[in-house]
Amino acid sequence: MINSIIFDFGDVFINLDKQAPLQNLQKLGLADWNSELDLLNQQFEKGLIEKVTFLIGIQNHIPGANLIDIEKAWNSILLDFPLYRLEFLQLLSQKYRLFLLSNTDEIHIAEFESKKGISFYRDFYQCFEKVYFSFEMGMRKPELEIYQAVINNHELVPKHTLFVDDKEENTDAAKTLGLQVWNLQVGKDDVIQLFENE
Repeated sequence: MINSIIFDFGDVFINLDKQAPLQNLQKLGLADWNSELDLLNQQFEKGLIEKVTFLIGIQNHIPGANLIDIEKAWNSILLDFPLYRLEFLQLLSQKYRLFLLSNTDEIHIAEFESKKGISFYRDFYQCFEKVYFSFEMGMRKPELEIYQAVINNHELVPKHTLFVDDKEENTDAAKTLGLQVWNLQVGKDDVIQLFENE
């Protein structure tokens, strides 16, 4: 029986446009997203580099663009966070131990909090026993140690814990540690269908 649920954030609660940042960076003059930028992004998601280092790292590939426009392009991934998902989560928090585990960076979280406002994001965070962001943890999914940290910190029993994420590589990794998983299909599934999968 499930008594604890670990949720991803992006495309589970907040809708994302994953193509938008690249498209907007290309409008600023970026030729292509490459392995160097990929590594830069992973370092930033792990909190290993500062915000300004990250933005300048992108700017090195778009010399004509300023940091403000680059940050705006980077934040274009964030769309809406439907209220009905928050209301669903609030009901769920009365029945289960809930945790948030997100690969994200300080730019995106600051933008989310700024756009939604303190009362919304506080209500959201209060649904969880603990909120985990990769940039604060120094690790990211699908690295096994990030799941293990959450399990150990809260003495969770993997077979009684459900992990919900839209990326199959993340749910596959969680499965190897014995967690129950739901690989949510964006555009087809909605997190509020969770009870239907019980």
